[in-house]
Amino acid sequence: MAGYVCTIAGGKGGVGKTTTAVNVGAALQEAGHDVVVVDADLGMANLGSMLGIEHTVTLHEVLASDAAVSEALTDAPGGLTIIPGEQSLEAFADADPAKLRKVIKTLRNAYDVVLIDTGAGLSHEVAVPLGLADGILLVTTPDDVAVGDTVKTAQLADRIDGEVIGAILNRVTKHTDVAEISDRLGFKLLAVVPDDQEATTDEPLVLNTPDSRAASAFQQLSESLQALFFRGATVGELETVLEEEWFLDEEELEEEDEEDEEESGGVFGLFG
Repeated sequence: MAGYVCTIAGGKGGVGKTTTAVNVGAALQEAGHDVVVVDADLGMANLGSMLGIEHTVTLHEVLASDAAVSEALTDAPGGLTIIPGEQSLEAFADADPAKLRKVIKTLRNAYDVVLIDTGAGLSHEVAVPLGLADGILLVTTPDDVAVGDTVKTAQLADRIDGEVIGAILNRVTKHTDVAEISDRLGFKLLAVVPDDQEATTDEPLVLNTPDSRAASAFQQLSESLQALFFRGATVGELETVLEEEWFLDEEELEEEDEEDEEESGGVFGLFG
């Protein structure tokens, strides 16, 4: 059976697309699935550097017909496999995004899950991975521009018959109006990931800081995605990954324990 191809996208740079790809990938790998993460951000590749991995062959060389897919496969923490990219303008100019289709077809036949980490914006390099996916995960922060650009990315996906399975709202605080952002997005909010200052900067968080709030969110998200990828669950059956305690300090947690849960709507008004 061919693997599930999931493209992780977002309209704005710096919202946590690569962080999401790495942590979901590592959690799925830890759960026993063979996972490969492809750095398809052809203009600003950063997957290898984020993981501190040295590599010799990149996706850019594969897309330039200078290397085979097998040569670009690189070992990453936790048994994860990645295909890193390059950051040079020369490599970007030589890479042909259209050849990504053959790369993903090859990987789909060898792995349980193929996660494609994309760049930002509405370019051809972004559109190709959207069209290759079985499902698209959109990542945004609460920033107004980021949310608006995410909606545009969803509209692009719809134009090329891509299927958006939901969104991840990243770097959320207790002051974030999650309900309002969810309404603006107009599609399933799969996970709300806290802005966690206690999480290590070393990725993946699910391996290096497994007890952190952000790692817990990514771990739970991966469990939901397993149901979608492998067990026939529908998007509508998935519950939003969101725990109120992630967004409360110790004093607030003590006060919350004293309240009647049935009378409390929670910090976001979503827990009633």
